[in-house]
Amino acid sequence: MSLANAVTVAHATRNLAFLGDPRQLDQPRKGVHPDGAEVSVLEHLSLGAHAIPAHRGVFLDQTRRLHPDLCRFTSEMFYDGRLSPLAGTEKQILEAAEPLGGAGVRWWPVEHEGNQNESPEEVAAVKELFGRLLGGKARWTDREGASRELKIDDIVVVAPYNAQVRALLAALPAGAKVGTVDKFQGQEAPVAIYSMTSSTPEDAPRGMEFLYSLNRLNVATSRAMSVAIVVASPALLRPVCKTPRQMMQAAGVCGVAE
Repeated sequence: MSLANAVTVAHATRNLAFLGDPRQLDQPRKGVHPDGAEVSVLEHLSLGAHAIPAHRGVFLDQTRRLHPDLCRFTSEMFYDGRLSPLAGTEKQILEAAEPLGGAGVRWWPVEHEGNQNESPEEVAAVKELFGRLLGGKARWTDREGASRELKIDDIVVVAPYNAQVRALLAALPAGAKVGTVDKFQGQEAPVAIYSMTSSTPEDAPRGMEFLYSLNRLNVATSRAMSVAIVVASPALLRPVCKTPRQMMQAAGVCGVAE
């Protein structure tokens, strides 16, 4: 919820309680705003911190989705180490050939050059991952301990650009769940694959601010209940950062590889 909307509804009441996650995607906006006015109300209340400070509100510190290995990355990168997994999520395991089996974040580098909002090389890599997971008879064990063969709708494929989404849909088997980060916010699956698409920071059509957004990376990887795979050009690990904010954003992608 934007600051402008919050100020507007504030006239109708004496107290306001806001529920939400400032580490998820922002409300879409089209205008140009003065510095600080473009943030969401929760981002304003958190004063730019990764999680709501104790004196500003209540932080819901437990995830019902993420395996502890995946939660550890998410918590350290986006929530100041304050997020913990619900008991039982440790049973959520992907039984597959290495390096895909188990749980946690997987860095899947793909070399390519000159790609902006569409990458044939990453489309081929994602198609190969589908073959490994579905053709290799991978199995998924849920929080209740029940095990079954991994199905096509147990995998979500996320990309930052519509052109890459269309290319992925054309290449992957019928029924594959593919969409932008915005489309999949709020959804979940045992496996999430994030195709970052652009060859270098300079190739990103909407700039480094969009491609390296920590909020987008958080949403993309935390769709997974067990394994999140980030498919990307290794050149994205070597951005030329000009501001402290860009350094913070680059730390997200570098954290995946690390």
